[in-house]
Amino acid sequence: MNDGPQRGGKHPALVHLPFALVMAVVALGLVRIIQFSWREGTVWIGLALLLAAGLRVLLRDEQAGLVAIRSRAVDVLLYGLFGIVVIAVALTIEGGWLNR
Repeated sequence: MNDGPQRGGKHPALVHLPFALVMAVVALGLVRIIQFSWREGTVWIGLALLLAAGLRVLLRDEQAGLVAIRSRAVDVLLYGLFGIVVIAVALTIEGGWLNR
């Protein structure tokens, strides 16, 4: 009964794919923020949180990798809530020198 790194016939690096997808969207958001489009970049970061919530709903605990932090219900609730709040704040802030 060897449950080595190839358990289930899948490559062990695939468990990190969901986290890599979320971090790629975060990186896109950070690039947009650095390019002085802070509102769009912040929306991308909120979308990354919503992506994490969606992946957490769709994937089993073993497949979710680093996206799975707490129980599935808590992860989905918090990722979704924080994603919506980040997007809402980014879209509703008005004025200031960062207004673009």
